[in-house]
Amino acid sequence: MTFHKKISILVGSLRAGSHARQIAINTIGLFPANYHAEILEIRDLPLYDFDYDDPAASNKPTPVEYTRFRESIKDSDGVLFVTPENNRTIPACLKNAVDVGSKPNGDVAWKNKPVAIISHSAGRMGGYSSQKNLRLALSYFDMPTPDQPEVFLSQSPSLINADGIISQVSTINFLQDYITRFTQIVEGHPRK
Repeated sequence: MTFHKKISILVGSLRAGSHARQIAINTIGLFPANYHAEILEIRDLPLYDFDYDDPAASNKPTPVEYTRFRESIKDSDGVLFVTPENNRTIPACLKNAVDVGSKPNGDVAWKNKPVAIISHSAGRMGGYSSQKNLRLALSYFDMPTPDQPEVFLSQSPSLINADGIISQVSTINFLQDYITRFTQIVEGHPRK
C-alpha cells in the first residue's frame, strides 16, 4: 500500500506499558488506510540546551538525536500528542520534545503543522491541566487543531483491557470522530 500522509505520534510517557502508549497504539488503527501513523520515540532526546543551537558555542555540536527528531517532525503531515498529566502539567519528556522541535528559530519543526492532542488521567479530569498546558506551549507555532470536543479520557485504566485494547464502543467512536476531524485538518493544510 502507498501512504500519502504521515502522522507522528508523540507519547508523553516513557514507560513501555503506560496507558498513554496503549491509547496511542489504539489510535493508529483509526486513521484512514492511506495514512501511516507511528509513534516517534522521544526517550533518547537529550535535555534541551540552547548551546547546541548557538553558532557561537562551537564546542557543543547539535546532537544527532535533535536533528533526527526535527527532521521527522518536518517530514510529517501532522502530529498527534497522547499525554498523561504529571503534577498538573505535561510530563518533562514531552515538554523537552516541544523545546527541541522549537529550535533553531529560523527552522522551527512545529510551525503550521496540524496537531491533535489526547490527554488522559486515572482521575475524573482526564488530563485537563496537561492538555491545556500543552496547548499553551504549542500556541506559539500556529498549529491548526480540531475544534470541540477536545479529548480528555478520564479514569483511563478502566478503558483499557488486559490485552491493551480499548473495547468500550462509545470511547472508540469518540476517538474515531476526533481522528477523522484531525485528518480533515491535515488534508486542508498540505505540508510545504
